[in-house]
Amino acid sequence: MIYFTVDIEAENGGKIKMYQKKMALINDVTGFGRCSIAVMAPIISAMKIQAVTIPTAILSTHTQFPEFFFDDYTPKMRDYIQTYKNINMEFDGIATGFLGSKEQVDIVIDFIETFKTDKSVILIDPVMGDYGELYKTYTPEMCEKMKTLVEYANILTPNLTELCTLLGVDYGNGKFSTDALHDMCQELSQKGPEHIVVTGIPFHKKQIMNYIYSKDEDPQIVMVDRIGEDRSGTGDVISSVISGMYMNGHTFYDSVRKAAEFASKCIKYCEDNKVPSHWGLCFEMYMKDLIE
Repeated sequence: MIYFTVDIEAENGGKIKMYQKKMALINDVTGFGRCSIAVMAPIISAMKIQAVTIPTAILSTHTQFPEFFFDDYTPKMRDYIQTYKNINMEFDGIATGFLGSKEQVDIVIDFIETFKTDKSVILIDPVMGDYGELYKTYTPEMCEKMKTLVEYANILTPNLTELCTLLGVDYGNGKFSTDALHDMCQELSQKGPEHIVVTGIPFHKKQIMNYIYSKDEDPQIVMVDRIGEDRSGTGDVISSVISGMYMNGHTFYDSVRKAAEFASKCIKYCEDNKVPSHWGLCFEMYMKDLIE
């Protein structure tokens, strides 16, 4: 366990040793476009948690831009991670984002099995698709791999498409009652996750519902206004705030509420200032709101 020394206001004017939490962020590194680790690391850092990057790929811009550089980091990931094994690194939290292959899922599972403890916060964001459609990389075999990874999560943040896929439920028209959402979350929680939030559910065209399920608790809902069109990196912003808040001792409900409100504020700023949707969320404008 690594400590650092900080000044505190005390009568004796002395110093104490405090432990700073560390979170491993397993996702791609994108230079421009505000997504993945480019979003996660500064948000986690603002919440006084040390962000440790585990890159899955390196991109100049994300894939919604007409041109981008892409370097698949899969062949290098095991050697990269081996350093942390060799120096006996300890992580208080692990958060994952988009994974592009079965091999990457296997690498992540090995990472979690190596570094998790009874107190670890493990957030899995199963970035698989949206609006009833899966991304091209998500073959049936890849979907089965993701189901295995989900078993390691304390916190799971699927959207409705991903929730249905993980359970083998027909998405249909995307309209599910709260009772149906409860039953689906309850079934999924039996595979491992203690907390699940189904994010970004359209509600009456003008609002977005986030359905919150925690084992042995009544379900809860966080509603926000729908503002503009979908924006790149929104899921990364939300999962980062949730994981940081939860690691800092807040309830899961309060963590989701804070994340939804923070993302909405960032989106409104973008809409007011006509920021292109593929440029992501201008989260930098409100970082101070995350500092406690």
